[in-house]
Amino acid sequence: MDRRDRREFLAEIGRGMLIAGLGYGTALDLELVPAFAGETSEPGAQPLRFGPREALVEFLQETPVEKLLPQLVAKLNSGTELKELVAAGALANARTFGGEDYVGFHTFMAMSPAWHMTAELPAERRALPVLKVLYRNSKRLHEQGGRKNEVLHSVVAPEGRPADAGERAREAVRKVDLVAAERALASADEADAAFNALLHVVEDGVDVHRIVLASRTYDMLSLVGREHAQAMLRQSIHYCVKEERRNGARIPEVRTLLPQLLDRHKLARRKAGTMAGSDAWIEDLSKTIFTAKPAEAAGAVAEALAAGFVPDDVGRAITLATNQLILRDAGRSGKQIQAGKPAGSVHGDSIGVHACDTTHAWRSMAAAADDRNRAACLILAGYQAALDRTERGGDFLNWQPRPTDEVLKKVSANDAESLLRQLDGAIRDNDQERACAVTARIGQLGYAPRPVFDLLLKYACSEEGALHAEKFYRTSSDGFADARAPHKWRHLIALARVTASEANQPAAGYAEACELLGV
Repeated sequence: MDRRDRREFLAEIGRGMLIAGLGYGTALDLELVPAFAGETSEPGAQPLRFGPREALVEFLQETPVEKLLPQLVAKLNSGTELKELVAAGALANARTFGGEDYVGFHTFMAMSPAWHMTAELPAERRALPVLKVLYRNSKRLHEQGGRKNEVLHSVVAPEGRPADAGERAREAVRKVDLVAAERALASADEADAAFNALLHVVEDGVDVHRIVLASRTYDMLSLVGREHAQAMLRQSIHYCVKEERRNGARIPEVRTLLPQLLDRHKLARRKAGTMAGSDAWIEDLSKTIFTAKPAEAAGAVAEALAAGFVPDDVGRAITLATNQLILRDAGRSGKQIQAGKPAGSVHGDSIGVHACDTTHAWRSMAAAADDRNRAACLILAGYQAALDRTERGGDFLNWQPRPTDEVLKKVSANDAESLLRQLDGAIRDNDQERACAVTARIGQLGYAPRPVFDLLLKYACSEEGALHAEKFYRTSSDGFADARAPHKWRHLIALARVTASEANQPAAGYAEACELLGV
């Protein structure tokens, strides 16, 4: 037995003893075992294979993490495209974890954002975010047993193509019937139909991972190819069945509220509105959503859609509401403090980061969905924005958004280079208040945003960010690009704050990747 096999063998013994001591249910809650180990597929299911990419997928599953980065860089130097590495990483992750492993699905959700980051980097540094995420992916693959413990296997689609795939998948998930849910999804014969069917399931709850995972699975189709839609989308089915098993006794309010609002405002078959909202209208709707109770916020969104406002403008208002959760957050305290997440920090799974990432995901799915699901996604985005403010604690209505006048007055520099140096220094010092104020000052003086993004991108590549650095950079950069002019810099200020919070915690594998690339 070689050293690696011996380590794996002993690790499996230790994991088994721990599970036996805790009990299977507790071990499941602590993510120590897959949710459906041994029962994830229908009888006779065959292993999934990914055609021409299969060899690269197997390489990522089987290569020990300590040997991974040199071999990845060698593949890049020999002509393998960076896009192919991301696609193979996503397929390896999906096949192994199937949406059931906490670190696993967080890593999957970082892959598409990491790929988008490459387009903003100089050629010599372009591979860094991808290598960073693939290193994390490989580490978790081996921790969970790799090829031996794959969750996703083949699914045989039922005869015919019924039109109610979404409703059947949703009912199967509510019954915690994984096989029936996967078969229902498989009955949708093309990617967009399967995605819209999946949304009927996703819309049954509003936890952040349920939403962001579904969005990233669809987003990843542009890299892996639409022929792999089932493998991507089934991850969300597995996640939702797991959550139903864990929390099914608590029926979410949205399961009754959403159909009521869709019916009351006749939104299920309504085409997208064409009436643009003014900057002031977007601001006002944002304040309504931010201050409302969840059902009231959902109702306000439904009314705006029924009145004929452009869905993107409704979405912009929801995005501004969740942005306030970052700008106003007092930071972690008490039991929220953890290793890597000190007092006052706001990176990782903070209320604001989760809320902004969730709104970004709802809006991304709304843009790709049919009429019914577009309305449903935006209604639930409004609901969840208000829920995050009210359910997770904090006096957000009375806390002041950053930057405060007191801190802003201390920023006296006027030239762009000095301000960028001050911003970099604030980030290195983990000074969130000063980072927000300096970023705001740069915007007030009318300087270009790109140098600020370049600085923050450097840290999004290098820092761990408690599994959220890549995702939140994408959320913020998309928010900036999409926002109306008076609202744009709020997204950069929020990103600067989160970057200052997460600094000085470099990601595993990043230094080695830099050395291998010579940067």
